[in-house]
Amino acid sequence: MSCDANVLGRVPLFSLLDDDERAVLASHVEVRQFERNERIYHRGGPGGVAYVVLSGQVRVTLVDEDQREVTIDEPSEGGFFGFASLLDDTPHQTSASSIVASVCLEIDREDLRHLLRQKPEAGMDMLAVLGKHFHATQRLVQARSVRDPNAAIEEAATTGDRVADAVARFGGSWRFIILFAVVLAAYTLTNVLMRSSAWDPYPFILLNLFLSMLAAVQAPVIMMSQNRQDAKDRLRSEMDFEVNRRAEAEIRSMSRKLHDLEAKLDGMTERPVN
Repeated sequence: MSCDANVLGRVPLFSLLDDDERAVLASHVEVRQFERNERIYHRGGPGGVAYVVLSGQVRVTLVDEDQREVTIDEPSEGGFFGFASLLDDTPHQTSASSIVASVCLEIDREDLRHLLRQKPEAGMDMLAVLGKHFHATQRLVQARSVRDPNAAIEEAATTGDRVADAVARFGGSWRFIILFAVVLAAYTLTNVLMRSSAWDPYPFILLNLFLSMLAAVQAPVIMMSQNRQDAKDRLRSEMDFEVNRRAEAEIRSMSRKLHDLEAKLDGMTERPVN
C-alpha cells in the first residue's frame, strides 16, 4: 500500500523533512497492516528493514543472558523500531509483534538511498531525530536496568527472614540494651533482697542458663540477617556491573552506527546530483 506524504509529516522521525523530501520518501515506502499479536519480525531475521508506527502499538523484545524474553520498548503512534538493523544491514537483534491491530510504515535501505541521492540534507535531519531518540532510549534503558536490591530481596523474603531482620534491628538498638540492663538489675536485686527465700540466689545459676539460651538463639538469628545484608550488597554490585556493561555495549554500538551513517552521508553529498 502506497503512503501519503501528509502522513509522514505527522511522524516525529520525519518532522524535520520539507515537503519535497517527504514526497520523495512517500513514493518509495510501503504501509503495512498487522493484526493483533501478529509477528512483525523475529530475532535473527533478515535486517535492512525498519518500521514506523502510524496507528496501534507494538511490543519490541529481546532475549537476555538468562534466555528470558524482556520487553525493551512498546512504541505507539509516531514511534519507530528496527532502525539499528536497517542502518548496519544486520539481522534483527530483537523481535517485534503488534499488541493491537496496527498500521506501520515499512522502510528499507533502498528507500533511504533514493531519498539521500535526491535530498542529501534529509539524512542530516533524520540523523538529528535519531540522535534524540538514542538519548531518550539510553535514559529509558538505564531506568529499567537499575533495580532496587532492597526491593528485589524483599520480594523473595519469607516470614522467617523478616522475623530475623526485626530481631536483629531490636537486638542492635539502645532500646534493647537499656531494657536488658533494667531487667538484669531488677532480677539480681530482687534475688539479693530475698536472701534465703530467693528462687535464684547468688551466683544466679538460673539467670546464667536463661542468658546462655538467649545467646544461643539470638546469634544464629542475627547471622541470618547479616547473610541477607550480604546478599543485598552482592546483588547491588552485580546490578551495577550489568548496567555498566550494557551501557558500554550500547554506546559503542550506537556510536559505530552513527559514524557509519555519517560516512555514508558524506559520500553521497560528494556525488554530483543529476
